Formats: sequence, C-alpha cells, structure tokens
Amino acid sequence: GVFREISPLVEGLSLDEAFLDVTASQELLGSAVDIARLIKRRICELTGLTASVGVAPNKLVAKIASDLIKPDGLTHVTPERVREVLDPLSVRRLPGLGRKTGARVEAAGIKTLGELRSAPDALLWPLFGRYSAWVRERASGIDDRPVLPEVEEKSLSAEDTFEEDIGDRRTLHVQLARLADVAAARLRTRSLTAGCIGVKIRRADFTTFTRQRAVTPPTCEARAIAGVAAELLSRWLGGNPGVKLRLLGVVLTELTPASQLGLFEETRRSAKLDAALDEARARFGSGALRPGSTIG
Repeated sequence: GVFREISPLVEGLSLDEAFLDVTASQELLGSAVDIARLIKRRICELTGLTASVGVAPNKLVAKIASDLIKPDGLTHVTPERVREVLDPLSVRRLPGLGRKTGARVEAAGIKTLGELRSAPDALLWPLFGRYSAWVRERASGIDDRPVLPEVEEKSLSAEDTFEEDIGDRRTLHVQLARLADVAAARLRTRSLTAGCIGVKIRRADFTTFTRQRAVTPPTCEARAIAGVAAELLSRWLGGNPGVKLRLLGVVLTELTPASQLGLFEETRRSAKLDAALDEARARFGSGALRPGSTIG
C-alpha cells in the first residue's frame, strides 16, 4: 500500500495506524515533513479519506503527535520540542496507560505528562511499582524502540494434559510455573514480547476456561509471566473450590518485536537470568536448568 511505497520499514499499530521509519527515504523523497505531506496526499488520492500524521524522533512521540490534530492534521515535533509539546498534555494521552490507571494517576494529583515526568518516586511507586522509571521515561518522550515489520505470529502457548486429574493447589502452581517458563523461552527464541498473558484451564469434566490480563510494558521474562499467570489461576481457583484440573496452559498474545528496554535493575537481572537459562539449555538440553518455582 501507500506506506510501503514510502519505506520498507512499516510496523502496523492497528487497522488504520502504522509507524514508518523514513530515515533512508529522505534522500529521495525530501524531509520527514515532506514525506508526511506525500503520505496524506496519496491516501486522499486513493481513498478520498483524510489522515493525521505525527512526525517525531521516536514512535511514542509520533503516536501522541498524530492524535493531537484530527481528522486531517500534521504535527511535527522536533527533538528539541519534545518536552515543550508533551508537558502540558493530559496524562491520559500517554499510550498504554489505560482508563483505570489514568484515573488513579489523576486521583493522586498528577494531571499532566510534565507532572508525571517530574513526580517523585514516592508518588509513582504506589501507582506503577517497578515500572515507575519506565513510565517516567515515557512521560519524558523517551522511547528507543525501533520500527520493525509487523509480527506474523499472533500467539504462543505452552500447555499440558495431566495423566491424572490434579486438585492439589501447590502442584497446580508448580505445573503452571513450568509452563510459563517454557512459553517465555519460546518468546525469547523468536525475539518477541507479549502484551497479554493468559491461562487455559480445563476441568476433569472437560469444560474449559480462559483468563487473561494485559501487561505494560510487554515482557518475555519468565518470572513476570509466571507471576501474572499464577494470579489468574489463584483467582479462578478461589471461585471453584475443590475442583480438579485435567489441563493447564499459559497463552501469550499481543506479540510484538522485543526491544532492549533496560530500564530497571530488577528487569535487567531477570533478563540476565533468563539468558543464562537459555544458554545452558542450548548446550545441555531443555531440562538442564529450571527455575526453583517449577520444582515441587
């Protein structure tokens, strides 16, 4: 389509939105702003529709910029103007924040991205926990994710049908942690992260249930995936006392190319542990090492 006429680096965001890296296209087609005007003109010629475009140093700021003037806008944010543009905006403009979280942030007295950027750790930690630094950087317009072609795989999973139905809660959680570890390893071998973590639950009578939760930022860490999966399972088991399960599974969706976040010391430690496990398994086999949580 129009986008691939401009650049081979197109990453779909939704049915009608995409990121383009036009760095290599500028020598032939002009400045990034010239290219934005060209895109708008070509879309109008082909479809008769208008389009709003954000031109910015990275994907985060480009997304915010594209939403500022609709339905037929073009907003250019230079690196020098990122804070000037972002600071006065509502915190709800931050992609991925979500309606409920946005309301909690505002209830804490943080109304704008500028206030979010400069908020102290003591105020952010109760809201975002170990992702506080990541949120602060996003509010500052910092985003090092590259534009990558759309991922074709829609989901990854790991599941197991038990030889005998299992009712013991501890055994079920050990099995779930093992499956989360397997699913996370599959993500990493494909250089993907998951934005949604789910569990698949099948009772002894073969009725099947699924529960899922979106996570921000997307992750490929075994510990993070196992933690969310365990919470989902615990909540379901709490409403189904005495039940025995025939099958458990961990399902990962909203897959995106992995980026080197490196924002939190805890995240870096977890990533190093996962990398060490991957290396050991590559050398000695898939059963060489397992996290302690997968051992009953």
